[in-house]
This record gives sequence, structure tokens and C-alpha cells, in this order.
Amino acid sequence: MILLLLVPVLLPFGRTAEAPLSIAAIIGVILLLRQHGVWRKSASLGLMLLLFACYWLPAFFSAFDSVVPAKSWETVAGDLRFLPFAVFAGYALRQTNIWPRMQCLIALIVLVWLLDAWLQILTGFSLGGAADKEHLSGIFGADNLKLGPVLAVLSPFLLLEARARFSRTGLIAAFLFLLVPILLAGERASWLSFALVCLIMLWRETRAPLRFAVWCMAALTGACFVAAIAWQTSPGFAARMQRSLLVLQGTHSAVDEASAGRLRIWHTALAMGAAHPLNGVGVRGFRYAYATYAEPGDFFVDPVTHEGASHAHQLLLELFSETGLIGVFAWLIGAWFAIRAWWRADVPTRLRALAPGLALVAMCFPLNTHLAFYSAWWGLLFWWLLALYCAALQSESHEVTTHVA
Repeated sequence: MILLLLVPVLLPFGRTAEAPLSIAAIIGVILLLRQHGVWRKSASLGLMLLLFACYWLPAFFSAFDSVVPAKSWETVAGDLRFLPFAVFAGYALRQTNIWPRMQCLIALIVLVWLLDAWLQILTGFSLGGAADKEHLSGIFGADNLKLGPVLAVLSPFLLLEARARFSRTGLIAAFLFLLVPILLAGERASWLSFALVCLIMLWRETRAPLRFAVWCMAALTGACFVAAIAWQTSPGFAARMQRSLLVLQGTHSAVDEASAGRLRIWHTALAMGAAHPLNGVGVRGFRYAYATYAEPGDFFVDPVTHEGASHAHQLLLELFSETGLIGVFAWLIGAWFAIRAWWRADVPTRLRALAPGLALVAMCFPLNTHLAFYSAWWGLLFWWLLALYCAALQSESHEVTTHVA
């Protein structure tokens, strides 16, 4: 369990989170080799294999005619580590009595990040140093602006733990404690992700349309009040809001500026996918193919290196442009398997899987912008959550009792 917890603990510190993941993956390989007869009976391993195939095979097929073969094949080879890591997670979390402590400790990690973020709000400094001009950066630092997306994605762990320990009062307090740093982090994608998490949590609390609407209005009122204060007190947040409001002008250029140039990136991604509809330009080949498909005068194109935007900033467009229709359909199949596993589970199993499952919904919700799912950092967090989700759906009748000698 310690290795699993070290992954989020080390997330703010660059690629250091690869160390516990790699150690866990090595142990996972040993488990697969030495205990294969027992692991074949594991329900979680079957789901892991299906989801891994839906993730890895599109990258594999995209690499054969990639615009940058070395980068694509390096990614394909590196992604192999996620399967044995998921196997290790299933083994480490095979006993159901571990889960309450595991979820509590993850919530505690998020809480520490939040306390650090609030310290930066109040003083301008945190463990990660001084804040960025427009973004609250927290423990991640001003040169690694991922605080907002990570807090939004991992917020279910803290919200559910607060609800379990302190009832609805704790849930409301956790919501407000998360809301301010996520807003000031300035990533609009994280605002949408957190809003989605809150909507699902509110429906879980109310279970009735009228009460749900009332709670939603109360939450929206609170969020607007906090946003109004932030607008008056935070120049960075005000700048982000003023840029966002440009979308109300309705013109293409205004919408493009409001989205920080996302429209031109998305148009280019569509052009890439249309030119390579079967298997895309190659996983992680987006920036290298960008200049070929970008419109003239695109400011994302570097005139020296002729490279462009690093990724498509949208999950479906990342899949279509880099892995083609193979990738889009494979991920849809994977989503279906993951949802089917949830619906087939009993109530106690669903409760165990709720936090990582809700985090995955927030992370992958298609009507949003995203970080790159085949990148080393975001892909690692994605597979950490997937591993927890698969392990949580492992029923007691399938617990593995073997051990590594």
C-alpha cells in the first residue's frame, strides 16, 4: 500500500513518481510469472487486461507509420509498465478492510496540498515557492501549473471522506475548502471537472429532482459569491475571467482568444485525423505533425523548430489525431467495459470504487479540455486511478491469498 500512496505523494515533484510505480510494476511482473495460475481467477485482472488493451493497442498500431517513429515506439514501450503496476495494485488492495484506510490517506494527501495552497493564497508563498502571475500553483510550483486539474480530479477522495466522517457539514466544508484553490488555480478545465464532481455528489445526496435543483442552486450561489470575491481580490483570476467572457462576443477570433487558442489547435487536430483516419499521426507525434496541418500564421508553430502545440488539449481529438479511429473506438470499448463492471458490482463494492471511479469521470469527461493521456505524467495519474478502480471492483470471493516468496 505504501508504494501506491507514494505515487500521489511524489506527483508534485516531476518524474519522481515513476520510482514507486516502477518498483510496483516489477513486483507485478513477479506476481504474473510466479502466481499466474491464481491470477487467472482474479476478476480484477480480467478487467485490467481489457482496459490496458484498449489503452495500449491504439498506441502500438499508431507507431508503425508515425511521423516520429522513435518517440512513438518509446511511448509504446514505456506504457507497458502500467499493466504490471495495475496487477500489483490489485494484489496490494485485495483485502476489503484495507480500503477505508487507503481512501483516508489519499484524502489526507489532498488535504495537505490544499493547506499548502491556502498558505500561498494568504502569503503568496508555499512549499512550491511563489505563485504564478495568473495561477495559484501551490506545491506543484509556478513552472508546473497542474494544481487545479489534480485537485479537481482527486477531489472525490476528500469530499467522500469528509462526508463519511462529518456528515453533510463536512461535505459542505470540504467543498468550500476545495473551491477557492481550484478557482484561483485558473485552469478552466479544472473548474468544469470540479463542477461535474459536485453535481454527482449532490445527486448522491438528494436522489430527488426537486431537492437536487435546490442544492444545485445553493452550491452555484456559493460558488458565484466566492468567484465574485476572487474577481475583486485576485488580479490573475480577474484576467482569466475577462478572457473567458470574450466568448460572449460570439466571433471566431473572440472564441479562439477566450479558449487560449484552443480552437486552432482543435481544427489542426481534426485535419491530422482526417489525413490519417485509421491510426493517426502516431502517439505523441502531435507537436511534430502540427506545422504540416496548421493554418498559415498559426502562432503555435515555432519558426525555428517547426514544432507546434504539444497535444490536442481534448481527449477525443488527441485519440483521433494521434491514434485514429482505432484509438477512438478502442477507448469507447474500454469505457463500456469499465461502466459495465460498475453496474455488475454489488453495493459494498461500488462504495469502494466510488472515489477512483468518480475521479476517472472527472478526468475523462469528453465535454472538456484535457492534458495528454499518453504523456508520461498525466498517463501515470490516469493509470494510478484505473488501477485503484479495478482493484476496488475486485469482489471478496476473488481475493488472492498468495504471496511473493
